[in-house]
Amino acid sequence: MKRYLALFIVIMLGIQVSSAQQIIRRDPLISSMVGEISHDSIEAYIQKLVSFHTRHNLSVQDDPDIGIGAAWNWVKKEFEKYVPGSGARLSVEFVNYTVGGEGQRMEKETELRNVIATLKGTNPEDDRVLLISAHLDSRVEDNFDSTTFAPGANDDGSGVAAIMELVRIMSAHEFPVTIKYMILTGEEQGLFGASAMADIASEENWNIVALLNNDMIGNSGSSGTLLNDNMRVRVFSEGVPAFETEQMARMRSYTAGENDGNARQLARYIKEVGERYVDQLDVTLVYRNDRYGRGGDHTPFCRKGFTAVRICEFNENYHRTHTTPGERDGIMYGDLPEGVDYEYVRKNAGINLATLANLALSPGQPVNAGIVVSGLSNSTTLRWEKPETGKEPAGYYILMRETHQSMWQKKLFVTDTEVTLPYSKDNYFFSVQSVDSEGHESLPVFPGPARRIR
Repeated sequence: MKRYLALFIVIMLGIQVSSAQQIIRRDPLISSMVGEISHDSIEAYIQKLVSFHTRHNLSVQDDPDIGIGAAWNWVKKEFEKYVPGSGARLSVEFVNYTVGGEGQRMEKETELRNVIATLKGTNPEDDRVLLISAHLDSRVEDNFDSTTFAPGANDDGSGVAAIMELVRIMSAHEFPVTIKYMILTGEEQGLFGASAMADIASEENWNIVALLNNDMIGNSGSSGTLLNDNMRVRVFSEGVPAFETEQMARMRSYTAGENDGNARQLARYIKEVGERYVDQLDVTLVYRNDRYGRGGDHTPFCRKGFTAVRICEFNENYHRTHTTPGERDGIMYGDLPEGVDYEYVRKNAGINLATLANLALSPGQPVNAGIVVSGLSNSTTLRWEKPETGKEPAGYYILMRETHQSMWQKKLFVTDTEVTLPYSKDNYFFSVQSVDSEGHESLPVFPGPARRIR
């Protein structure tokens, strides 16, 4: 029997709405982990990465002190330090792959290695997987120059350092689902390491909830415009999916859901949860897959149909990116440690940790979410089924926003799996997410049409 929801419990979590106060509720465990992220540790990681002289994909692999081989060996050893403290739930491995050849961006066939640290989930019946990535390789202007000093402090030493901190902190805690921390190679010459992992994930049918790709999260000042701001970070997300079947395209057209694909839902989630746990940092959502005409290691996962986004600094300094270190015309060039804002990296690492932990502790997503479309009405009836994985939800949030708004404006708590709201589906978009008793939310599910009423 249909009934209007009598009581709207509206929880505003980091959402700017002029007519409502913000109520921020933080899980003490997640807050504690975010608080453990160390500015000094991040700086030490980046200084060590720079010490390898170059991490170019064609640099030497058998020297203990320089080149990409020395770098990936060091990262693996660092990860392995945390295996005992994890109760053996953390495992570390190399994943090897071969790329390159005549006429390709990698001019000779080369075997490269990704470093993968896997924190195994404690619930054997929950096969969900969360991924976070950054790339290890570096370069200067010449794409084939494998010997010149290419420090890569920000691109992407900042992302690697953030992930190393997350492994250090999170490996000491238990999560129901599996988290994979991926330090990838091959990015600068063609996203090769990410492509290799996306192929494996597809072949092995990983149940990936989300991938957070961190690429350049440490520079707070721009070249040219001279802007300086370490209080904003960008999250890039695809609109129309790179992987879309004809059926998916028809559904997107029917629901006008071009701004509500899985990547956009993840981006909004990062903004809400990240701003909930990290002070003095605003997450800016950029509604494109990456910077204009460019790409990153999340893209191969998007092409396979996985939910993936890129986290990136708000201001870029092109005097540093892919340039040979040195002073020219009074300007310092090169991706050196002096150009990294370590406090900014710490805050950006925090939004990653908060997002991963909140997702890892949440129930699974609702399934078969739909808006009833039989009959005309100025009210909207939504119905769904409980998650197929994870813990039993304490309830569900109905997210809603006016069609011209990009961010969710209200969260309405319900305990049933069907609700009728006095808001027209012509004027509002809706989503449904599961929530447990501690407030950990799943990713939202954008409903399709549901023609039959229970």
